[in-house]
Amino acid sequence: MATSAWLTVLTTTDSAEKAEALARGAVESRTAACAQISGPVTSVYRWEGTVETAAEWQVLFKTTGARYEALEAYLRGAHDYDTPEIIATPVVRGSADYLRWVEEETATEATAVSEATERG
Repeated sequence: MATSAWLTVLTTTDSAEKAEALARGAVESRTAACAQISGPVTSVYRWEGTVETAAEWQVLFKTTGARYEALEAYLRGAHDYDTPEIIATPVVRGSADYLRWVEEETATEATAVSEATERG
């Protein structure tokens, strides 16, 4: 469970096209403000008793703790791996303007209406 105000969330997939689709879907659904794709990277891991080596693309999402559950649900539904890597790391400091932008870009309509009401 995410408790940090802001998070970076990492996943990997086996093609640049799949990485872009995951990134685009998260940004379109406002579960992430942005996503960066890097790769290919070489992953070495044990799967079903065998050590495997594979080329993968990493996708790093920028989001808020409040949107983590929705981002994880999106990734679980959209990802084609049986057990996708979904790792959240708290952002402990950052540019105030950038972090505010992350909050604005991941705000849902209900969140935006609630915040506007609170501000009066």
